Amino acid sequence: MSKQERWSKLLELLAVDGRLEVESAAATMNVSPATIRRDLDELAEQQLLVRTRGGAIAHGVSYELPLRYKSSRQVSEKQRIASAVAELLTPGDVVGLNGGTTTTEVARAMTLRAGGAAERESTSGPMFTVVTNALNIASELAVRPQFKIVVTGGVARPQTYELVGPLTQGVLNQVVLDVAVLGVDGVDPELGVMTHHEDEAGISRLLAERARQVVLVTDSSKMGKRAFARICGLDRIDVLVTDSGIAPDMAARLTDAGIEVISV
Repeated sequence: MSKQERWSKLLELLAVDGRLEVESAAATMNVSPATIRRDLDELAEQQLLVRTRGGAIAHGVSYELPLRYKSSRQVSEKQRIASAVAELLTPGDVVGLNGGTTTTEVARAMTLRAGGAAERESTSGPMFTVVTNALNIASELAVRPQFKIVVTGGVARPQTYELVGPLTQGVLNQVVLDVAVLGVDGVDPELGVMTHHEDEAGISRLLAERARQVVLVTDSSKMGKRAFARICGLDRIDVLVTDSGIAPDMAARLTDAGIEVISV
């Protein structure tokens, strides 16, 4: 098991119980307690948790908000998707993230990626600049020294922690992104990508327009589904990262549309 896999598993265990004990975590993951102690120390340095005598606890509000937000559906799939997306990014990238359970996992995977000392030392300034309208993502990343966080203004939607409206659009109109990572509620070969709410669709559309590359992140349950508000057509999407449950014919249609399909 690699360090990143161990870190992901430790954070997953922490998300379930709110605390970790070194000995039980070592037994669960079949590694030595010394390895777990080192991992917890490094995660604490990244402010992903708080070390305690014999273990760790969750990192207060910055961890609490995403926990309440986290869906129990397709969690492992979303974590695999997120890890794959983090590996696509280049240190120094300006990355746009909309709200959603999958993009929240992408933010977490980016923190694990930024935890690599070699890459961190070879990058002047922040490893990533993140532009987001999601309050929970901003809260989780704001305490990470490897990130520069730009939060849009706007009116908060309590159901999703997303900021929407003219103030949000005003900020996004002033920035340029290397990559926009978008979570969506539906992907249709004819209509494109969609979400349930028109105000969120408008912000996601603007993120896509401001980016050099658009990466779509969604589990395979959204494939072939339609939602109320259209974000953009498939011609605006460069890469789709999804799980291995995607139907072969759907993957083929998306590939024919010029999208690189990555299934994990």
